[in-house]
Amino acid sequence: MLYWRIIYHSYRATYSVSPTFRFNGPWIELYGDGSIECGDESYIGSLSTVQACAGRTVRVGRRCRIAHNVRIYTQTSPSDTDFRIEEGIPVTGNVEIGDGAWIGANVFIGPGVSVGANSVVGANSVITRDIPAGEIWGGVPARPIRAKQARRPPTESVES
Repeated sequence: MLYWRIIYHSYRATYSVSPTFRFNGPWIELYGDGSIECGDESYIGSLSTVQACAGRTVRVGRRCRIAHNVRIYTQTSPSDTDFRIEEGIPVTGNVEIGDGAWIGANVFIGPGVSVGANSVVGANSVITRDIPAGEIWGGVPARPIRAKQARRPPTESVES
């Protein structure tokens, strides 16, 4: 749809979005006065939101897969605030998604979190702490499931 192509073009003009980064579908929103960097050959799915508040950065590495309806925020309210009497001091932090990471559908990634390179975050997870490289995590809050298995290249069979 032409409307979304125009919107996504404006994101490339406002933020550091690689020419090979793909917006896969409508209703993807990048916003805020901070910095958003989207790497080569990565993509983000429809209905996703990336927010970077002033002075903070969201960095998506190279060859990342971000599914639909994912939320990535660099700012939130502190949970112990009594909102009846005060707003509280916002919690802020950079978010980094390492090269080759795969973020499943409906995932929430909060401020100050890093997702390591070559990691997988299962669908419907809430990421509240750093995920090491090469691990599979899932749940609410997300917990480690296991390390990724080393993938071996296929071998050619030799007939004698």
